[in-house]
Amino acid sequence: MTEDDLPVFFDHQRDPVANRMAAFPPRDRDAFMAHWNTILRDAAGIERTVLLDGQVAGNVVAFDFEGRREVGYWIGRMFWGKGVATRALRAFLEEVTERPLYAGVAEGNVASIRVLEKCGFAISEAQAGDEDGHVLMRLG
Repeated sequence: MTEDDLPVFFDHQRDPVANRMAAFPPRDRDAFMAHWNTILRDAAGIERTVLLDGQVAGNVVAFDFEGRREVGYWIGRMFWGKGVATRALRAFLEEVTERPLYAGVAEGNVASIRVLEKCGFAISEAQAGDEDGHVLMRLG
């Protein structure tokens, strides 16, 4: 991942359809760049750009959050329905072997829940859902 990928990630996260699906609001450019600069400076973080046919399709990251190790990903909508997220997450999980890993996902984001399940995640019994409509999934 390089800083040259960030403008593409910025455009991806501005997609209103993706925002509704992820239940995550877009950031303005300054907030987005500040957020990613923090991610890229975090020595504990692992960040990868997802490429498809030489195009930046999205990203996959691992980071520490609230005392647990989490993974997250964002794939541009033009790449949905092609298995990109599943392949990217599987490859990432071969590289990042620490367990357990967690992933937070919007309850209504059936496609993302399915990607996580295909990669071995299951809904955490400790937090099946919360007041914001998110579920916590666990691998390992």
